[in-house]
Amino acid sequence: MHHHGYLWTGPKDAFDQEALRRPPHPDPPPPGSGPELIQRYREVASQFPRTDLPPTETAYWLVKPRSLVRGTWADPGGAAEWLSSQLALYTARFASSSQQAPERLAALAVSAVGQLAAGGDLSLGFYLERPSYLSLAVVSCSPNRAVPGLPCPLGS
Repeated sequence: MHHHGYLWTGPKDAFDQEALRRPPHPDPPPPGSGPELIQRYREVASQFPRTDLPPTETAYWLVKPRSLVRGTWADPGGAAEWLSSQLALYTARFASSSQQAPERLAALAVSAVGQLAAGGDLSLGFYLERPSYLSLAVVSCSPNRAVPGLPCPLGS
């Protein structure tokens, strides 16, 4: 098992586009469905795997373009170090001063090691200066515990 890191920052309005953050239903709309429903399904089915928006289910980062992988680690500690370094880069921009507390950030990194070592995924989100949002994720891969059938984005 290994872990992939993902980072997204962008406008909160883009992050709020939940339809593009959810994987499409495995079955298309039934015959006779309205043209709007069919068009929306096609749009989501084609855009979901290509968009850099964070998925609502962390494991689905694995179906996103491989160019979005910010790092890969065999060791949960390495992934947690990356997470800590990203938090350090963005801490001053956090909208909430309580989220900037060094003890809180250290606790997130310690918690990340345990969660990743157990084969789980990790997803963190922070409001930055308005109206921006930061999404950080570390996804366990080969296999992913939540969705074992998802392929590794790096082909390994």
